[in-house]
Amino acid sequence: MNTKTLTVGIAIGIVIAALTGSIIVMFMPDSWMLTSFSSSHHDGAHREISSNNKNDSSEQPLYWVAPMDPNFKREQPGKSPMGMDLVPVYKSITASAGTVEINPSVVNNLGVKTSTAKLMQLENEVETVGFLDYNQDTLVHIHPRIEGWIETLYIKATGDYVKKGQPLYSLYSPELVNAQEEYVLALQRNNPNLINASESRLQALQVPSAVIERLKSTRKVQQSVVFYAPQTGFVDNLNVREGFYVQPGTTVMAIGALDEIWVEAEVFARQASMLHLDMSVNMTLAYFAGKTWQGKIDYIYPSIDAKMRTVKARIRFDNPNYLLKPGMFANLSLKGNAMPESLVVPTQAVIRTGQQNRVVMALQEGQYKSIEVVLGLVQREYTQILSGLDKGDIVVTSAQFLIDSQSSISSDFKRMESAILSAQGDQPETVSAQAIIVDVMPDERMLTLDHEALEDWNMPAMTMDFMLADDVDMADLHPDMNIHIEIGKTPTGMFEVRTIHTAQHNSGDM
Repeated sequence: MNTKTLTVGIAIGIVIAALTGSIIVMFMPDSWMLTSFSSSHHDGAHREISSNNKNDSSEQPLYWVAPMDPNFKREQPGKSPMGMDLVPVYKSITASAGTVEINPSVVNNLGVKTSTAKLMQLENEVETVGFLDYNQDTLVHIHPRIEGWIETLYIKATGDYVKKGQPLYSLYSPELVNAQEEYVLALQRNNPNLINASESRLQALQVPSAVIERLKSTRKVQQSVVFYAPQTGFVDNLNVREGFYVQPGTTVMAIGALDEIWVEAEVFARQASMLHLDMSVNMTLAYFAGKTWQGKIDYIYPSIDAKMRTVKARIRFDNPNYLLKPGMFANLSLKGNAMPESLVVPTQAVIRTGQQNRVVMALQEGQYKSIEVVLGLVQREYTQILSGLDKGDIVVTSAQFLIDSQSSISSDFKRMESAILSAQGDQPETVSAQAIIVDVMPDERMLTLDHEALEDWNMPAMTMDFMLADDVDMADLHPDMNIHIEIGKTPTGMFEVRTIHTAQHNSGDM
């Protein structure tokens, strides 16, 4: 190992040690090793976790990779982009790609804990949240049907309790005075048609029937008319004060009953299939510690919220003492029927990423390996495994992220190789493209090329390194040269330039 490689390795180790206080990562040319130095005074011995990278001295490497980037592969020894010696990869390594060995003395120090995949009957349960609201069936909005001014407001604040028939406000309206005068005139003329027409107009303007009866008996026009509560409940959304000018469309207030409360549960779209009508629901609130309310789903909304990507379900709860109030935040447990037995692991054992879900499986003799799994129902304690594990498999439930990060380094080799080889079956063996030389590396027989899109191989335009076939002459190649190339793939999936045709014009004409 040269001085530059040692310097880079030590620098990386010092940075990580400074951040963690306990872990130093060293990348060596002939092995990858994660070494932990104890801070305890009585234990000065080092402990190690290493990927399987031991081979018979007679075995030939398949290819070489960069210690810091397993995606950087070459068919012969050389330097990585960071100037480090490339690491050889042998057939014996790829056969057990991703396997990590941990010294038995290190297991306890790392806090490695395991659990067994087992069959269990999970409850069809969804943990979610919701917000309390008025029973919309009983919520009434008060709007005037005529313009005028609020003379007296009998309700002073939002939240006031009112009973049906209780005065809410009095309104002065010139148009309402004219309507009363027309009714009195019809009564004086004793014209049934006029009487019915003018009385219907008063009713259409929501004049209370008591006011109409009083007008019929006294035949005295009232300058302001009192309006009454249409139902019993609590005042909400009080938007006026005495002297306010109102007109049709103005919301004066709303009255909602709280004998029954609605709760809208927010459920993720992936859990929507678990919902059904009459599903039992337990509700708890931080406002009332230790108290639980029972209810049932009575309606499932037909659409998904575009922003939150959730489905709403409505639950009704009786509220005789008015403890539950609109706007409260609730924790909900929606309980369905028990599911058939299925394979499960502790939820804490699952490592979730954006594109893959994994668990770290404990093998034998201190060996561990990251395994891709397909998840089913996810609950607080257990997660259903649809594929990837068998009954009795042992998975890591603590310190799995450290092991997974080391396992993923060598696992990527195997996944990358299989992806390349599987793609070769449906793609042509060689493709042609225009390219510009960015850098020439004669010692490694490599070129860095800025090439156009390789549509036959579904590759976008990019800048990348290419190996050169043995019969390609590099003598006249130089940066900024515009060339036409033919690219093929080696048996190991490496990209190789097999033919180069040079052009007479510069890169600006490409």
